[in-house]
Order: sequence, then C-alpha cells, then structure tokens
Amino acid sequence: MTFELLSLIVLLGMTGPILAWRPQWHVPVILGELLAGILFGSTGFGVLHPSDRTFTFLADIGFAVVMFVAGTHVPMRDSTIRSALGRGAMRAGLVGVLAVAAGQGVAAMFDTGHGALYAVLIASSSAALVLPILDSQGLTGKSVLELTAQVAIADAACVVALPLVIDPANAGRAALGALAVSAVAVVLYFGLKYLGDSGLRHRFHKVSEQRGFALELRVSLVLLFALCALATRTHVSIMLAGFALGLVVSAIGEPRRVAKQLFAIGDGFLTPLFFVWLGARLNLREFGDHPWLILLGLALGATALLAHTSMRITGQPIVFGAMAAAQIGVPVAAVTVGTELHVLKPGEPAAIMLGALVTVLATALAANRAAVRSAVAAR
Repeated sequence: MTFELLSLIVLLGMTGPILAWRPQWHVPVILGELLAGILFGSTGFGVLHPSDRTFTFLADIGFAVVMFVAGTHVPMRDSTIRSALGRGAMRAGLVGVLAVAAGQGVAAMFDTGHGALYAVLIASSSAALVLPILDSQGLTGKSVLELTAQVAIADAACVVALPLVIDPANAGRAALGALAVSAVAVVLYFGLKYLGDSGLRHRFHKVSEQRGFALELRVSLVLLFALCALATRTHVSIMLAGFALGLVVSAIGEPRRVAKQLFAIGDGFLTPLFFVWLGARLNLREFGDHPWLILLGLALGATALLAHTSMRITGQPIVFGAMAAAQIGVPVAAVTVGTELHVLKPGEPAAIMLGALVTVLATALAANRAAVRSAVAAR
C-alpha cells in the first residue's frame, strides 16, 4: 500500500456520492463505490489488489464501522416502535419461514448446498438502508412503524444467524463466540447506562466538548476494536461485534456530536474504502465461465422480494413489503466472511451481491411509489 494507491482509493470512493447525487433516484452511495472497485479491481484493470495486507486490514476496520453504524440505525429507544413490535415480529417470522423453503429451493436448483445461507439472505432486511429512506421521504403512519419494527428485528436476527449458517461445520464454535460477544455487549450496555444515570457520562461529555478532546469517539472506537478483537479470538466475524456495539449505543442514546464525528471518519474514509475493496475482490469475469451464476443472483433477489411482498396477506402494502426486502449489510457480510473462510464457490460472491442489488433497485422504486402515494393522500 502506497500513498498514491490510497489517494486513488479515496478518489474512487467519491464515485458513490456522484451516482447518488440526485436524491430522487434513491441510489445507495455504496453502489458507486462497489462499481469503482469492480472496475479497478479483479474484474477490471487490476490496479487494486484486495490481497494487500494493509488494504485488507483497513477494509476490516471499515467493515466493523459499517456494521456499527448499521446497529446504531436500529431505533432501540423509539417508544412509538414498541406498539408495532407485535405485527413487525410476526411478519419478520413469517418471512423467515418462507425464506427457509425458498433458500433450500434455490440451493437445490443451482446445486450449491448453501440453502441455510440463502435462507438468511432472503429473510434479511437492511435498517441502514430502509430507515434513512423512510426519513427522507417523510413517510409516517401505522404501516411505517410496523415496517420499521419488522426491518429492525429481521436485520438483528439475520446478523446473529449468519455466522452460524455460513460455516455449518463450525457452527458450535461460532455459537459460543457469538454468545461471548453478545454477553460482553450486554455488560457494556449496563456499564454505559450506569454512567449515564449517575451523571458521569454527561460530565464526561461536557468536558470533552469544551476542551475538544473527542473522548466519546475515542472510547467508542476503543470498545469497537476491543469487541472485534474478542470476535476474531473466538472465531466470530467482526460483523457481529460491530453490530452488537451499535445496538448498545442506540439503546443508551448516541450523542449527536459523536454521531457527526463517526459519520466523518466512517463515511468520509473507512466505509468507502471498505466497499471499494469489496468491489475489487468481486471477480465478475467468473460470470463468463459460469453464466448460471447470473440466474442465481436474480433468483436470490426475486425470492427475497417474493417472500417479503407476500406479507400483503397480513395487510402490509406491497410497496412496504418491497422496501422490507432491501438487503445490504447481511449480503456484504456473507461475501466478506464466506470469501475469507473459502466456503463459497467461484463466482458465488458476485451472485450474492447481484441478488442484493436487485432488492436495492426494487426498494428505490417502491420508495418513489410510496412517496407519490403519500403526497397524493396529503393533497
């Protein structure tokens, strides 16, 4: 890794904001970053080498930050969500049941043997993608609350389930590691809650703000990296460590100043670096050798949409069902972890990302449709 290469990576990361410039398109920023990585990585010019140890380590930090931010997006303290938890949990559970059947069917059709993994992908939702879209469109009402609860529950459940299904041979070890990370996260929650209730955290915040120490950001990063260290020691993905700490921070209340600082260091550098690295790792040339992988990706995206929109039978509008199908974090984690463990077949990571992009496109279209309907109803 050189400064020339690092400057190129940061420059390529700006492709995301450029493609997402028009808010009406609802194009996720990560799409441009992935495409830039694909163009300059294994698929394209070969300028970026994702096997570079420094590049990989920085990408791991970015991945941890991505999952941490995703966890903070889950509205743990929103009391209005609690009234919708019942129907949200019911829909997330029903989608999960359908996803098991769909995942096994897709795996049997393409003979990959990854039915459990596909089930988790199909059942997953992305709070980090859906919740900002709901806010930006100003969508409100009972159905929106139920959708928020459903997405939050599905996102959390699938993040926990992924390490267990992606490597079934070591599921027991992964379960113990996940339990250890979760237990530490619970301890951190009660510890931070005590500091908040006692007033120590407030005084800590005031001194940090007055003196410009950024102490809360530093503490957040220390805790994040410590949990990641525990995860790697116990053979669990750092995905779970980042997400668990994000849930803790969301539950106790993230200070606005810390959120801005984390946004700067994450979205300004680490997050785009991770997605450029991920794009560089994807080798779309394998689609030419195995064209059936394109059909696999489309099948994963289509079954996810079908499973979520089928919640129309419970009274959920189809556009909200399509939005609930949006998946980003879990497919990214599946590709990252699966590639590291060498449990995915050649080209399968690209197929998984293709399926995720299908759901993202459907979410963008559904969000536009929901916004139009809301505007018409308002008039």
